[in-house]
Amino acid sequence: MRIDLVLAVLDVPGQLVRVLEPISGLGANLVTVIHKRDIKDDKGKIPVQLTLEGERDSLNRVIDKFNELEITILEIDGIVRKIKVSTILIGHIVDSDIRDTMDKINEIDGVYVVGFDIQLNGENKSSALLNIEADVDKKQLAFDRVEQIANEKQLLMINEV
Repeated sequence: MRIDLVLAVLDVPGQLVRVLEPISGLGANLVTVIHKRDIKDDKGKIPVQLTLEGERDSLNRVIDKFNELEITILEIDGIVRKIKVSTILIGHIVDSDIRDTMDKINEIDGVYVVGFDIQLNGENKSSALLNIEADVDKKQLAFDRVEQIANEKQLLMINEV
């Protein structure tokens, strides 16, 4: 069996070795490595493409090891990994334009509001649960944007519910 992975690896000496080291010990074979040092994200991470061969169990152990080592897997076999995160906004949500809030979050490439549940309390402050789906490497960017919007609209933000 063969699997293609795209990882986000910190662009510092020794990180590529850290990624490659566990592969053979877990029963998989490295077929190709593409190390793209000219493409760096805002956290100083670069994409590293790997093609691995092995039994399904061996490849699963490699993926588990990457997760254990907190190595971000961006794609598996061309499918971008997504994560779901939630945050709560408290304040005058309706008065501060719900649509504008969602549009500003959805402007981020790879980040989407997939749920917006609001609890109204008459003229008092309301609360909203935002469910956001983001590419795995865009989680912090999504939270930063929601925090910026909350500050602009004088809303209280509670992350990771």
